[in-house]
Amino acid sequence: MAPSSEARGLAIPLEERLRTVTRASGKERLWTRDLVLASLANFFLAFVFYLLMTTMALYAIERFGASDTAGGLASSMFVLGSVIARLFAGNLSDLLGRRRILLIALVVFVVASVSYLPVNSMTDSLGLLLVVRAIHGMAFGVASTAAMAIAQSLIPHSRRAEGTGYFTLSTTLATAIGPALAVVLVHQSGYTALFVAGIVASALGMVTALLLHAPEKPLDAEHRARLRKFHPRDMLHVDVVPVATTMFVLAVCYSGVLTFLDSFADERGMQTGASLFFIAYAVVLFLARLVAGKIQDRRGDNIVVYTAIAAFAVGMLVLGLATSSFVVVVAGAFIGLGWGTLMSALQSVAAGLVPMQRMGVAISTHFFMLDLGIGLGPVALGALLNQLDFDQMYLVLAGVVVLSAVLYHLVHGRVDTARRRTAAQAVEAVPAQAAQPV
Repeated sequence: MAPSSEARGLAIPLEERLRTVTRASGKERLWTRDLVLASLANFFLAFVFYLLMTTMALYAIERFGASDTAGGLASSMFVLGSVIARLFAGNLSDLLGRRRILLIALVVFVVASVSYLPVNSMTDSLGLLLVVRAIHGMAFGVASTAAMAIAQSLIPHSRRAEGTGYFTLSTTLATAIGPALAVVLVHQSGYTALFVAGIVASALGMVTALLLHAPEKPLDAEHRARLRKFHPRDMLHVDVVPVATTMFVLAVCYSGVLTFLDSFADERGMQTGASLFFIAYAVVLFLARLVAGKIQDRRGDNIVVYTAIAAFAVGMLVLGLATSSFVVVVAGAFIGLGWGTLMSALQSVAAGLVPMQRMGVAISTHFFMLDLGIGLGPVALGALLNQLDFDQMYLVLAGVVVLSAVLYHLVHGRVDTARRRTAAQAVEAVPAQAAQPV
């Protein structure tokens, strides 16, 4: 006997719920050839960034006799270029295709990497160095946005946070290797060897991208025509901006570590702790990434984000109270667990807020706010240091990190709680509906 119309109506949502349960089990394949290639491309991009970032200020001072301010500008011009590029990188990626934009940006990235050699051969080319740094940063901003958007399109939705955590380990690895190799090359072989290493890594990134295939969802004519206008609303995704604002606040806090840790440690005689800080940071972050994403996929965004915020706040508190190198290293471990986890967790949140064809803008919005916080933070904190000591500044930042949990709750946390509650009720309803006679 044919099923009744009521039974047929029940069958459709039941099948949908069953598929939802299957996806939530995390059995979809994660690692593919293209995700590995996207991770490698991202590693080479980040490697070149950290390779040059840690040495560029000193290079400008030693090679061109630049002042400390001009040396700092030579370093920060890369970040400034990246921030500007984030505004249109996502729009371009969605409009022209992520792989195509990645390749175009990598061509510029390679050319910019090569340009350091002729600049180095000139005796009075600080201005030209600043231009190269800005162009290099813009190429980085576009290429890294495209690479991350490609990765997000390759990661199964049911394993979004886990895959994002694994993918961003490529950046973590670059954070550890790039600065260490830069110091070795500069002291043993000189700046020419440093620039050659950057060229080689850039070329390897290009080769990797050429082998990469990326899924693209065609845009309809109306959507394409709108993107071609580059309206401000299409440069930053309105649905991602609230969560990205939380990222901005947290990035301002982390900029206090990046910018002032060495000065703080030198003032207090804790240089050994500062040198080991990022090793502890990287080790703990690597271990955390192995489990945090899985937990986020299975139990929701909140448990990971709130835990990471708490760890970040503890790390800043410990740093502010540090009186020995050992305590500084402990702070590095907590900050790696906190800030390092938040970068991938909130990126995963941003990616889940938009359809796949708008992934590029979502990623660029997230990193625009992150870069903006890293760039503006030192300015605001420098003014704060006119009134406070380093340890007091870190204690204040610990409080700001705690307050960021309130901001996160308002813009996303309460929504995630409601969604998880609804999903749990739907799953509980599956057995009851399956048992009904047809």
